[in-house]
Amino acid sequence: MRRERPHEGSSAARDEGPGETAILTIDLDAVTANYAALSDLAAPAACAAVVKADAYGLGMYEVAPVLWRAGCKTFFVATLDEASSLRALLPDAVIYVFAGLMPDTAEIYRAQDLRPVLNSADEIREWAACCAECGERLPCAVHIDSGMNRLGLSAEEVDQVARADELWQALTLSLVMSHLACADRPDHPKSQTQRAVFEELRARLPAAPASLANSAGILLGADFVYDVVRPGIALYGGHPQRRGENPFQQVVHLKGRILQLRDAAPGETVGYGATRTMREAARLAVVSVGYADGFFRALSVADDEEGFAGYLGPHPAPIVGRVSMDLITLDVSSVPEELAQRGAWVELIGPNVPAHVFAAHAGTIDYEVLTNLGQRAFRRYIGG
Repeated sequence: MRRERPHEGSSAARDEGPGETAILTIDLDAVTANYAALSDLAAPAACAAVVKADAYGLGMYEVAPVLWRAGCKTFFVATLDEASSLRALLPDAVIYVFAGLMPDTAEIYRAQDLRPVLNSADEIREWAACCAECGERLPCAVHIDSGMNRLGLSAEEVDQVARADELWQALTLSLVMSHLACADRPDHPKSQTQRAVFEELRARLPAAPASLANSAGILLGADFVYDVVRPGIALYGGHPQRRGENPFQQVVHLKGRILQLRDAAPGETVGYGATRTMREAARLAVVSVGYADGFFRALSVADDEEGFAGYLGPHPAPIVGRVSMDLITLDVSSVPEELAQRGAWVELIGPNVPAHVFAAHAGTIDYEVLTNLGQRAFRRYIGG
């Protein structure tokens, strides 16, 4: 099994050098504040933390211990390998694995005190057999599909195992859970439909703590909270719902460096494909961030289009032309010359451009933004 280490480009491994071309700052105090806010919203339910995908790309090695010190004792990851890495970090944490029980993995779960999220009747039977063989009633979660048609037991599978007393007597059912499909849209009727299905199906299983709410689900109110909530994106400053202000503190700040300033005359083109033709004279800044750093190519701006803008202080600088692997070009004609200088830093994600706004310009969601920030930028962890 792999073990997580501090990111080699992070402040945990080395000091920032003068040649840095991009800096990704991750505010661990903001993570702590977001966890506290979510805990208050969910009380008296327990607030767990989802740290899959390397804590949504922000570094599980750095983030998980901060959450533990903030009072989080239960964690969810996607894969067994992630769980093994987390166990090395947090020997006493309760760790659930969404991917569940793949063949021949039961002994790994037992040896490392990990809890599979069982997604099928076959997995329940296999886990019960492992428990019977080793003579231990090992804990697990059971995932019910309440209408998402992704992972989880169907209603038919729930009926298959509901009265199989020998299975439940062999294991410890520590959690029954499901997952909401449309909680990011508070007025979507599917959330209430799923809650009703979850109520009906979990009632057929042995009594156990229940969990339904992700970050957006917590904001739907007390009916969705149950006994354990599982926030992910909100911990990292993302906007869980699609309307209103984001109630959570921003965690991620990305800035790129101006490598060169140049003047473009009317009629000249910018970047690959010559997709942007300058209609009037402009001052351009070439900035050292591209799609290799998670600055999506979809943020490219062609003729007669407007889109993303970086910021130098309070001044917006719109992107022009295509995003390339290492570079973007911004129009800094309206930025004071003393701010737009070679070596100056441009805010790409931050107070002026939150991750969900960045995502909207790229036609995606902040989950994808955070998990694609890459490893090339110098990572500075503050707080925590």
